[in-house]
Amino acid sequence: MATNSDFDWRRSDRRVYGAVAVVFVLVVLLGFGRTYYFRYVVDGPAVPSILVHIHGLVMTLWVAFFVSQVWLIRTKRAKVHMNMGMLGIALAIVVIVVGFFTGAAAAKNGSAASPPDIPPLAFFIVPFVDIVLFTVFFGAAIYFRKQLADHKRLMLLTVINFLPPAVARIPIPTLQAFGPLFFFGIPTLLALGFLIYDTVKNGKLNKPFMIGAAILIASYPLRLMVSETNAWLTFAAWITSWAA
Repeated sequence: MATNSDFDWRRSDRRVYGAVAVVFVLVVLLGFGRTYYFRYVVDGPAVPSILVHIHGLVMTLWVAFFVSQVWLIRTKRAKVHMNMGMLGIALAIVVIVVGFFTGAAAAKNGSAASPPDIPPLAFFIVPFVDIVLFTVFFGAAIYFRKQLADHKRLMLLTVINFLPPAVARIPIPTLQAFGPLFFFGIPTLLALGFLIYDTVKNGKLNKPFMIGAAILIASYPLRLMVSETNAWLTFAAWITSWAA
């Protein structure tokens, strides 16, 4: 997904993205361990539908794909990394389609995973915008695939974008009590922290990452503001009526 000449990663870069991959896996396991990965061990709740099963499988494959791509770069196997590019594009399309239909089904039929104090159609704005932003960030990463500095940072945004669902499910009641401040706050801090670190380390601001991070962070309060407006509820009812 990038040219061979672009793959002379500095050791610090390999460490940072390796750490991101590890954190991504840990957060996903912490968040979805009880309800999905280890539910038989901890007597967790049953998976509500086949669609949710498929969604869980697809997202697991996406996590595995991201980690494998980072590992290939860390081990200097750039050619294999590039050869897996088309697989990544195909998998991303599946992530988008399955993610949309899973969110739409939950909005239309209700879901135990949705907050009890928020109407399903209002909450649908969260997964809907997640999918839209993933499409934008991944599409931009593909567009900039020959500019490694931009490509790898945009791929990082796809990871940060998908963190809130896992963060929200981390079984620590004290943190869960903070609601959106917690599950939107953690990705916000990560995006800002990386932006500052990256800018200071390289002595320049990466504009694609800055723009993407700004869009992602701005989307969090905007989702809360828009979620219960008549315009959104009408749109959500319309799109879920034929999508689920």
